[in-house]
Amino acid sequence: MKKIKLITLMFAMAIFSSCSDDLLNQFPQDEISPEQYWKTPNDLALFLNQFYTSFPVHQGFNGGTFEFDNNSDNLADIFVNGRLEGNAVLAPSSDGNWNYGNIRSVNFYLENSGTAQGDAQLITHYNGEAYFFRAMFYFNLLKRFGGVPYIDKTLNTDSPELFSARMPRNELATKIIEDLDKAITSLKKQSSAEAFRVHQGMALALKSRVGLYEGTWEKYHEGTVFAAPTNESAKFLGHAASAAKTLIDQSAYSIYNNGTSSTYWDLFNQKDYSGNPEVMFWKKYDLSVGIGHRVGHYLPHTGSGTGVTKSLVDTYLAIDGQPISVSPLYNSGKETSLTDIVADRDPRLAQTVCTPGDLITENSGVANEIFEFPTFRGNNEITNTTGFQIYKGGSTEAAQRYDSDTGSIIFRYAEVLLNYAEAKAELGTLTQADLNSTINLLRARVDMPNMSIVPVADPNKAFTAVSDLINEVRRERRVELALEGRRFDDLMRWAAADELIVGKRLTGFQIVGSGAMETEFTAEIGTSILVNGDGNIDPYLNSLPSGFQFDLGRDYLSPVPTEQIVLSQGNVSQNPGWQ
Repeated sequence: MKKIKLITLMFAMAIFSSCSDDLLNQFPQDEISPEQYWKTPNDLALFLNQFYTSFPVHQGFNGGTFEFDNNSDNLADIFVNGRLEGNAVLAPSSDGNWNYGNIRSVNFYLENSGTAQGDAQLITHYNGEAYFFRAMFYFNLLKRFGGVPYIDKTLNTDSPELFSARMPRNELATKIIEDLDKAITSLKKQSSAEAFRVHQGMALALKSRVGLYEGTWEKYHEGTVFAAPTNESAKFLGHAASAAKTLIDQSAYSIYNNGTSSTYWDLFNQKDYSGNPEVMFWKKYDLSVGIGHRVGHYLPHTGSGTGVTKSLVDTYLAIDGQPISVSPLYNSGKETSLTDIVADRDPRLAQTVCTPGDLITENSGVANEIFEFPTFRGNNEITNTTGFQIYKGGSTEAAQRYDSDTGSIIFRYAEVLLNYAEAKAELGTLTQADLNSTINLLRARVDMPNMSIVPVADPNKAFTAVSDLINEVRRERRVELALEGRRFDDLMRWAAADELIVGKRLTGFQIVGSGAMETEFTAEIGTSILVNGDGNIDPYLNSLPSGFQFDLGRDYLSPVPTEQIVLSQGNVSQNPGWQ
C-alpha cells in the first residue's frame, strides 16, 4: 500500500512541475521521467504498481467476484443485463472500455526501463511484468471489440499510428501470445518471485486462457460476420494446451483439499491464500488499515440482488456421475424443496447454493444464524431473485458479517486444468489419461466419479451441435468455475447465444407445489415473486416477455465508440450490425 501511495505522489510531482516551459518540448506530464526516477529496479516496480489495480477483485457494496456471472445464464440479477437483452440500438459516442491509457504507459515503460541499473535478473523480471500487463490489456480489448489498432510504442501528436486501422483479431491474438511468451521467458517462478507480484505461472495461465478463447472463437464463429480473416483455431488451441501442460508438468500447483466434506466451499472464503496449493495469485485485504470489502455481508445473508438460475442448478450431475435427465437417483419434476434438489447431486451444488440448515453465521453467546428460506422479502440488493441463494464465497465467521477481509482469488490452478482438457477436446486429442490428470482431479476433490472419455449421453445436452465429450467438458467447466466470472466469455467464444440466450428468460426454483416454501411466501407469489406457467420463479416474466433479444449478427461484440472512428479519420471500422 505504501508503494501505491508513493507512486501516486510521484505522478503528482510530474504533472504539476515546470509549467512555464513550452509544453510540446516537455517530458509527457502524465508519466515519470526515467532519467529522474528510474535508477534502480525498485523504481521500475513502483511504476508497474499502477497496473495491479486492473485485476478483477472484491470491492464495493456487493457480493464481489461471486456476482461476476450476472452477465450470463448462471445468475439472474435484479437488473436485466443490457448486452444479453440486446437493448442497445446505436453505437455510443464514447466507451471507457476503449482505453489505451494503460497500454501507452506499458509501452513507455518498455522503451525506458533500460535506464535502471542494478540486479539484471530483477530488471528482466519487471520487464516480464510489463509484457504480461500489455497482453492482459489487449486481451480485454479483443474480447470486447475484436480486432483493434495495435500500438506498441508511445505516440506523439503527429504520429501516423494515431490513425491506424484495426488489426485483424487473429493477428492481434498472435501479438498477445508473443507478449506472453516474452513474459514467460522473463518472469521468475512464484517460488522465487516477490509475494503479490506477477510471476511466470500467471503468464502461462493467461496464455492458456487467451489461446482457448481465440481458438474456440475462430472455430465456432467461422463463416459468420465475426470470423477471423484466417481460421487459425488449431494454432491457438495448441497454444492453450501447451501453456497449460507446461504448468501441469512443473508440478508447482495442486488442487486444494482439506479433507472435509465442505472442501470446495472452504476454498473461497479464506483470509490468507499464501499457503494454498491451488491459488496462483490473489488479493489480500487488511481491515486494520481500512482495506476490506462487503462480500461477507451480501453473501449469503442478503441475497445480493441476484440468484443462481435453474439452468445452472440443472447442470450438476447426480452423484453416480450421470446427468439428472438419466440418473435413477434424481426424481426430476418431483423436487419439493431445496433439500430435495441437492440430494444425491454433485456436492459442489450444495456448496454453491444455500439449502435449509446451512450455517450462515456462527455466533458466540447467541443463537447461530441458520439458512431457512431465501431472502425474498427485501428490495434491491436485500433480496434473492430465483430461490437459489448464493452460498459459495460466504463465511460463517461472525467477524466477517459486515466488513470482510477474505482474500479475492485472481488465478487458480483449476482453470488451467479445465483449459487443458477443453483445448485437447477441441483439437480431438483428449485421452482418458488427460481427463485423469485434469477434470478427474477436480471431481476427486468432491468424491464424484471419474469422467470417462466415452461419457454417458445426455438427452438434454446444452450444445446439440458438438460431441457428448465436449458437452461434458463444458459442463465441468461451468460447474467448477460457477460464479467466478468466466461464463459470459465462454458463451461468446462458443457462439452459444442462439442455444442458451436468444428468446429465453432466466428462471429459478419451482416454488408452486414446493410445500414449505410456497406456504411461507404465498402472499408474495404472483406479486413480488413472479412465477411462470410451470410454477418456476421467473424474475424477468414482465420485463422480458419474449425473452432475451440478443442480436446474433451484432451483440457478440460491442460497438466501437463513434468518436474513435472520427478521430481515426475513418480508418477504424465499426463492428458488424452497428453501422
